[in-house]
Amino acid sequence: MVFPDFDPVAIQIGPIAIRWYALSYIAGILLAWRYCIWVSKLPPQRVSRAQLDDLLVWVTIGIIAGGRLGQVLLWDPGYYLRNPIAIFEIWKGGMAFHGGLIGVVLATWLYARRQKLSMFALLDVVAPSAPIGLFLGRVANFINGELVGRPTDVPWAMVFPRIDALPRHPSQIYQAALEGIVLFLVMLWAVRQDKLRARLGALSGIFLIGYAVARSIGEVFREPEIDLGSLSFITWGQVLSVPMLLAGIYLLIRPHSALSR
Repeated sequence: MVFPDFDPVAIQIGPIAIRWYALSYIAGILLAWRYCIWVSKLPPQRVSRAQLDDLLVWVTIGIIAGGRLGQVLLWDPGYYLRNPIAIFEIWKGGMAFHGGLIGVVLATWLYARRQKLSMFALLDVVAPSAPIGLFLGRVANFINGELVGRPTDVPWAMVFPRIDALPRHPSQIYQAALEGIVLFLVMLWAVRQDKLRARLGALSGIFLIGYAVARSIGEVFREPEIDLGSLSFITWGQVLSVPMLLAGIYLLIRPHSALSR
């Protein structure tokens, strides 16, 4: 099976080109925001609609700035050091989830301080919506023909001509299913549990654990982007997911009152 030759530009209006990658971020943020509104209305209702609307701007900045800086610093610092102008070419893709996560957490922490709220009162509303953006982002990766899978002979293997002529796992689709659909369903179940909603940080912890596991499984089928030498049995994406897993476990086992402020 040969990878369809998708046009990365979704809409062309004169000199203005809107790419599928950009649309996936816009749609993901807007859909996630609507989902957050629904989650925020469930008891114990720690966040108001006005606060959630304001948080949207902060989180959007955190996603874009953190995601891009994460790509630059965590994945390919050498390339961007040689091509500094490329740092600002975000319309071409290249947004790291782990960097985006740090950006969102930092933005939420700053906003929570202004509102005199626990950061996790906000993050517990945001976390269940994150798989929406993750799903759309992985679909955009597939359309761009990037972040391809390892060579394989499975019947559904796909050739990505922009990469090489080898049949490969369509790992972007695997990750869209795991990080998007499966994780969304897990978070939906968690959101519906009264005891989990009542515990500050519990929903955030479940998301961190769920993403770390989903990402680590997906990495088994994805072509490694960084050569770890003697540590070739593990990928850089899996390494970056370990702190998420540990943080998620902590959030689930820590004392109930530890995150109240």
